[in-house]
Amino acid sequence: MNTSSTVVFSLTGFSATVNYRVTLFSLTLLCYFLILMVNISLILTIISDQNLHEPMYIFLCSLCINGLYGTAGFFPRFAFDLLSDTHLISYVGCLLQVFVIYSNAKVDYSTLVLMAYDRYVAICRPLEYHSVMSVRRTAVLVTLSWLVPLCFETLVISLTSTLKLCGSNINKLYCENWSIVKLACGSTKVNDIVGLILITFYFCHAVCIASSYVQLVNAALKSRAGRKKFTQTCVPHLFCLLNVSTALLFDLMYSRYGSASLPQHLKNFMAIEFLIIPPILNPVCYGLVLTKIRRRMIFLCRQAYQRFGVKSQ
Repeated sequence: MNTSSTVVFSLTGFSATVNYRVTLFSLTLLCYFLILMVNISLILTIISDQNLHEPMYIFLCSLCINGLYGTAGFFPRFAFDLLSDTHLISYVGCLLQVFVIYSNAKVDYSTLVLMAYDRYVAICRPLEYHSVMSVRRTAVLVTLSWLVPLCFETLVISLTSTLKLCGSNINKLYCENWSIVKLACGSTKVNDIVGLILITFYFCHAVCIASSYVQLVNAALKSRAGRKKFTQTCVPHLFCLLNVSTALLFDLMYSRYGSASLPQHLKNFMAIEFLIIPPILNPVCYGLVLTKIRRRMIFLCRQAYQRFGVKSQ
Protein backbone atom coordinates (compact mmCIF):
# COMPACT_ATOMS: atom_id res chain seq x y z
CA MET A 1 0.00 0.00 0.00
CA ASN A 2 3.00 2.26 -0.41
CA THR A 3 2.62 3.13 -4.09
CA SER A 4 1.07 6.34 -5.29
CA SER A 5 -1.31 4.46 -7.59
CA THR A 6 -3.00 2.55 -4.76
CA VAL A 7 -2.94 4.85 -1.70
CA VAL A 8 -5.98 7.03 -1.14
CA PHE A 9 -6.16 8.99 2.11
CA SER A 10 -9.36 9.61 4.06
CA LEU A 11 -9.62 12.99 5.81
CA THR A 12 -11.58 12.00 8.91
CA GLY A 13 -11.59 15.53 10.36
CA PHE A 14 -14.67 16.24 8.22
CA SER A 15 -16.77 13.96 10.43
CA ALA A 16 -17.46 16.97 12.67
CA THR A 17 -18.63 19.19 9.78
CA VAL A 18 -21.46 17.05 8.39
CA ASN A 19 -24.27 18.90 10.20
CA TYR A 20 -22.97 22.36 9.26
CA ARG A 21 -21.99 21.87 5.62
CA VAL A 22 -23.82 24.80 4.05
CA THR A 23 -22.93 27.24 6.82
CA LEU A 24 -19.25 26.29 6.77
CA PHE A 25 -19.18 26.34 2.97
CA SER A 26 -20.61 29.89 2.94
CA LEU A 27 -18.16 31.05 5.60
CA THR A 28 -15.30 29.43 3.69
CA LEU A 29 -16.18 31.27 0.47
CA LEU A 30 -16.54 34.55 2.37
CA CYS A 31 -13.23 34.03 4.15
CA TYR A 32 -11.38 33.12 0.95
CA PHE A 33 -12.88 36.10 -0.88
CA LEU A 34 -11.74 38.37 1.97
CA ILE A 35 -8.22 36.90 1.85
CA LEU A 36 -8.04 37.43 -1.92
CA MET A 37 -9.39 40.98 -1.67
CA VAL A 38 -7.13 42.30 1.12
CA ASN A 39 -3.95 40.64 -0.15
CA ILE A 40 -4.40 41.51 -3.82
CA SER A 41 -5.33 45.10 -2.86
CA LEU A 42 -2.15 45.50 -0.85
CA ILE A 43 0.01 43.88 -3.55
CA LEU A 44 -1.40 46.16 -6.27
CA THR A 45 -1.04 49.21 -4.02
CA ILE A 46 2.66 48.50 -3.45
CA ILE A 47 3.35 47.66 -7.09
CA SER A 48 1.56 50.75 -8.45
CA ASP A 49 3.30 53.32 -6.24
CA GLN A 50 6.99 54.03 -6.88
CA ASN A 51 7.30 55.52 -3.37
CA LEU A 52 6.48 52.11 -1.89
CA HIS A 53 9.32 50.34 -3.70
CA GLU A 54 11.36 50.15 -0.50
CA PRO A 55 12.63 47.00 1.29
CA MET A 56 9.97 47.03 4.01
CA TYR A 57 7.11 47.24 1.50
CA ILE A 58 8.74 44.71 -0.84
CA PHE A 59 8.94 42.23 2.05
CA LEU A 60 5.30 42.98 2.87
CA CYS A 61 4.34 42.37 -0.77
CA SER A 62 6.17 39.02 -0.62
CA LEU A 63 4.26 38.17 2.59
CA CYS A 64 0.93 38.85 0.84
CA ILE A 65 1.89 36.82 -2.25
CA ASN A 66 2.80 33.95 0.05
CA GLY A 67 -0.58 34.29 1.77
CA LEU A 68 -2.30 33.82 -1.59
CA TYR A 69 -0.04 30.88 -2.43
CA GLY A 70 -0.70 29.04 0.83
CA THR A 71 -4.46 29.56 0.93
CA ALA A 72 -4.74 28.37 -2.69
CA GLY A 73 -3.46 25.01 -1.46
CA PHE A 74 -6.19 24.76 1.16
CA PHE A 75 -9.42 26.69 0.52
CA PRO A 76 -10.55 25.35 -2.92
CA ARG A 77 -10.07 21.73 -1.82
CA PHE A 78 -11.61 22.44 1.60
CA ALA A 79 -14.72 24.02 0.06
CA PHE A 80 -15.13 21.05 -2.29
CA ASP A 81 -14.76 18.54 0.55
CA LEU A 82 -17.34 20.34 2.71
CA LEU A 83 -20.09 19.55 0.19
CA SER A 84 -18.79 16.09 -0.69
CA ASP A 85 -20.08 12.85 0.85
CA THR A 86 -16.63 11.26 0.67
CA HIS A 87 -13.49 12.99 1.84
CA LEU A 88 -10.79 11.15 -0.04
CA ILE A 89 -7.58 12.53 -1.53
CA SER A 90 -5.01 10.80 -3.72
CA TYR A 91 -1.44 10.09 -2.62
CA VAL A 92 0.06 12.62 -5.04
CA GLY A 93 -2.63 15.20 -4.25
CA CYS A 94 -1.98 14.77 -0.54
CA LEU A 95 1.78 15.27 -0.85
CA LEU A 96 1.21 18.29 -3.08
CA GLN A 97 -1.10 19.84 -0.49
CA VAL A 98 1.48 19.18 2.26
CA PHE A 99 4.14 20.85 0.14
CA VAL A 100 2.11 24.00 -0.57
CA ILE A 101 0.70 24.50 2.94
CA TYR A 102 3.91 23.90 4.88
CA SER A 103 6.27 25.66 2.46
CA ASN A 104 3.86 28.59 2.85
CA ALA A 105 4.30 28.50 6.65
CA LYS A 106 8.09 28.41 6.31
CA VAL A 107 8.17 31.29 3.79
CA ASP A 108 5.93 33.28 6.16
CA TYR A 109 8.38 32.95 9.01
CA SER A 110 11.42 33.63 6.81
CA THR A 111 9.80 36.82 5.52
CA LEU A 112 8.99 37.98 9.06
CA VAL A 113 12.67 37.51 9.95
CA LEU A 114 13.68 39.72 7.01
CA MET A 115 11.17 42.36 8.10
CA ALA A 116 12.64 42.32 11.62
CA TYR A 117 16.15 42.70 10.19
CA ASP A 118 14.99 45.57 7.98
CA ARG A 119 13.51 47.41 10.98
CA TYR A 120 16.68 46.76 12.99
CA VAL A 121 18.85 48.39 10.32
CA ALA A 122 16.38 51.28 9.80
CA ILE A 123 16.21 52.20 13.51
CA CYS A 124 19.56 51.06 14.95
CA ARG A 125 21.77 51.87 11.94
CA PRO A 126 19.84 54.58 10.03
CA LEU A 127 22.90 56.11 8.32
CA GLU A 128 23.83 52.75 6.81
CA TYR A 129 20.29 51.74 5.84
CA HIS A 130 20.44 52.42 2.09
CA SER A 131 23.84 50.78 1.69
CA VAL A 132 22.91 47.72 3.76
CA MET A 133 19.39 47.29 2.34
CA SER A 134 20.30 47.93 -1.30
CA VAL A 135 18.03 46.88 -4.16
CA ARG A 136 20.32 43.96 -5.00
CA ARG A 137 20.52 42.70 -1.41
CA THR A 138 16.76 43.05 -0.97
CA ALA A 139 16.19 40.97 -4.13
CA VAL A 140 18.63 38.30 -2.89
CA LEU A 141 16.98 38.16 0.56
CA VAL A 142 13.46 37.84 -0.91
CA THR A 143 14.68 35.07 -3.25
CA LEU A 144 16.30 33.18 -0.37
CA SER A 145 13.19 33.59 1.81
CA TRP A 146 11.34 31.55 -0.83
CA LEU A 147 14.08 29.26 -2.13
CA VAL A 148 15.30 27.88 1.22
CA PRO A 149 11.81 26.91 2.53
CA LEU A 150 10.88 25.37 -0.84
CA CYS A 151 14.08 23.28 -0.79
CA PHE A 152 13.46 22.22 2.81
CA GLU A 153 9.91 21.18 2.02
CA THR A 154 11.08 19.28 -1.08
CA LEU A 155 13.45 17.32 1.19
CA VAL A 156 10.64 16.59 3.67
CA ILE A 157 8.27 15.39 0.94
CA SER A 158 11.02 13.26 -0.65
CA LEU A 159 11.63 11.48 2.66
CA THR A 160 7.92 10.98 3.30
CA SER A 161 7.36 9.55 -0.18
CA THR A 162 9.82 6.69 0.55
CA LEU A 163 7.81 5.41 3.54
CA LYS A 164 5.75 2.24 3.35
CA LEU A 165 2.34 3.06 4.79
CA CYS A 166 0.06 0.77 6.82
CA GLY A 167 -2.92 3.09 7.15
CA SER A 168 -4.90 5.69 5.23
CA ASN A 169 -6.80 7.79 7.79
CA ILE A 170 -5.63 11.38 8.41
CA ASN A 171 -7.47 12.92 11.34
CA LYS A 172 -7.42 16.45 9.91
CA LEU A 173 -9.20 18.64 7.37
CA TYR A 174 -6.20 18.59 5.06
CA CYS A 175 -3.05 16.57 4.48
CA GLU A 176 -0.22 17.11 6.92
CA ASN A 177 3.24 15.54 6.84
CA TRP A 178 3.42 14.29 10.43
CA SER A 179 0.03 12.59 10.05
CA ILE A 180 1.35 10.69 7.02
CA VAL A 181 4.61 9.77 8.79
CA LYS A 182 2.60 8.29 11.71
CA LEU A 183 0.97 5.89 9.22
CA ALA A 184 4.34 4.33 8.33
CA CYS A 185 4.94 0.64 8.99
CA GLY A 186 8.70 0.86 9.48
CA SER A 187 11.22 3.19 11.09
CA THR A 188 10.78 6.96 10.72
CA LYS A 189 14.00 8.00 12.46
CA VAL A 190 15.31 9.96 9.47
CA ASN A 191 12.01 11.83 9.15
CA ASP A 192 12.04 12.58 12.90
CA ILE A 193 15.63 13.88 12.81
CA VAL A 194 15.01 16.10 9.78
CA GLY A 195 11.83 17.37 11.41
CA LEU A 196 13.70 18.31 14.60
CA ILE A 197 16.45 20.01 12.57
CA LEU A 198 13.87 22.13 10.77
CA ILE A 199 12.08 23.02 14.02
CA THR A 200 15.45 24.05 15.51
CA PHE A 201 16.28 26.07 12.38
CA TYR A 202 13.05 28.06 12.59
CA PHE A 203 13.36 28.38 16.36
CA CYS A 204 16.67 30.14 15.63
CA HIS A 205 14.65 32.48 13.41
CA ALA A 206 12.55 33.36 16.46
CA VAL A 207 15.71 33.95 18.54
CA CYS A 208 17.08 36.29 15.84
CA ILE A 209 13.82 38.25 15.85
CA ALA A 210 13.81 38.48 19.65
CA SER A 211 17.43 39.71 19.80
CA SER A 212 16.78 42.30 17.09
CA TYR A 213 13.78 43.62 19.01
CA VAL A 214 15.78 43.96 22.23
CA GLN A 215 18.11 46.29 20.33
CA LEU A 216 15.19 48.01 18.59
CA VAL A 217 13.49 48.83 21.89
CA ASN A 218 16.74 50.15 23.38
CA ALA A 219 17.30 52.37 20.33
CA ALA A 220 13.68 53.55 20.21
CA LEU A 221 13.66 54.67 23.84
CA LYS A 222 16.51 57.12 23.22
CA SER A 223 14.48 59.62 21.16
CA ARG A 224 10.92 60.66 20.35
CA ALA A 225 11.57 60.11 16.61
CA GLY A 226 12.79 56.59 17.37
CA ARG A 227 9.70 55.82 19.43
CA LYS A 228 7.45 57.13 16.65
CA LYS A 229 9.19 55.04 13.99
CA PHE A 230 9.07 51.97 16.25
CA THR A 231 5.32 52.42 16.87
CA GLN A 232 4.49 52.95 13.20
CA THR A 233 6.55 50.16 11.64
CA CYS A 234 7.49 47.66 14.36
CA VAL A 235 4.19 47.28 16.19
CA PRO A 236 2.41 45.88 13.08
CA HIS A 237 5.31 43.49 12.57
CA LEU A 238 5.18 42.34 16.19
CA PHE A 239 1.43 41.79 15.91
CA CYS A 240 1.84 39.75 12.70
CA LEU A 241 4.71 37.78 14.23
CA LEU A 242 2.64 36.94 17.31
CA ASN A 243 -0.29 36.04 15.07
CA VAL A 244 1.73 33.66 12.86
CA SER A 245 3.74 32.18 15.75
CA THR A 246 0.63 31.41 17.81
CA ALA A 247 -1.11 29.86 14.82
CA LEU A 248 1.88 27.67 13.94
CA LEU A 249 2.36 26.67 17.58
CA PHE A 250 -1.28 25.54 17.66
CA ASP A 251 -0.70 23.39 14.58
CA LEU A 252 2.62 21.99 15.84
CA MET A 253 1.25 21.06 19.26
CA TYR A 254 -1.86 19.49 17.77
CA SER A 255 0.07 17.53 15.12
CA ARG A 256 2.69 16.12 17.48
CA TYR A 257 0.93 15.97 20.82
CA GLY A 258 -2.79 16.29 20.06
CA SER A 259 -5.00 14.52 22.56
CA ALA A 260 -7.69 12.10 21.41
CA SER A 261 -9.92 13.43 24.20
CA LEU A 262 -10.22 16.87 22.58
CA PRO A 263 -13.49 17.52 20.68
CA GLN A 264 -13.05 17.16 16.92
CA HIS A 265 -14.31 20.69 16.19
CA LEU A 266 -11.64 22.12 18.54
CA LYS A 267 -8.95 20.03 16.87
CA ASN A 268 -10.16 21.25 13.48
CA PHE A 269 -9.93 24.88 14.59
CA MET A 270 -6.40 24.37 15.95
CA ALA A 271 -5.38 22.77 12.66
CA ILE A 272 -6.66 25.49 10.29
CA GLU A 273 -6.10 28.63 12.40
CA PHE A 274 -2.75 29.40 10.73
CA LEU A 275 -4.37 29.13 7.28
CA ILE A 276 -7.16 31.60 8.05
CA ILE A 277 -6.15 34.26 10.58
CA PRO A 278 -2.66 35.40 9.39
CA PRO A 279 -3.58 35.84 5.68
CA ILE A 280 -6.43 38.16 6.72
CA LEU A 281 -4.90 40.04 9.64
CA ASN A 282 -1.40 40.60 8.21
CA PRO A 283 -2.42 42.84 5.26
CA VAL A 284 -5.22 44.51 7.25
CA CYS A 285 -2.85 45.30 10.13
CA TYR A 286 -0.16 46.77 7.87
CA GLY A 287 -2.69 48.55 5.65
CA LEU A 288 -4.25 50.34 8.61
CA VAL A 289 -1.08 51.24 10.51
CA LEU A 290 1.50 52.12 7.84
CA THR A 291 0.75 55.70 6.79
CA LYS A 292 2.13 55.48 3.24
CA ILE A 293 0.06 52.41 2.40
CA ARG A 294 -3.07 53.74 4.08
CA ARG A 295 -2.88 57.05 2.19
CA ARG A 296 -2.18 55.34 -1.12
CA MET A 297 -5.10 52.91 -0.67
CA ILE A 298 -7.47 55.76 0.25
CA PHE A 299 -6.29 57.68 -2.83
CA LEU A 300 -6.85 54.66 -5.12
CA CYS A 301 -10.30 54.05 -3.62
CA ARG A 302 -11.30 57.69 -4.17
CA GLN A 303 -9.97 57.57 -7.71
CA ALA A 304 -11.92 54.40 -8.46
CA TYR A 305 -15.06 55.88 -6.88
CA GLN A 306 -14.77 59.07 -8.97
CA ARG A 307 -14.32 57.08 -12.19
CA PHE A 308 -17.27 54.86 -11.33
CA GLY A 309 -19.35 57.92 -10.44
CA VAL A 310 -18.57 59.62 -13.76
CA LYS A 311 -19.45 56.48 -15.75
CA SER A 312 -22.72 55.96 -13.86
CA GLN A 313 -23.78 59.53 -14.65
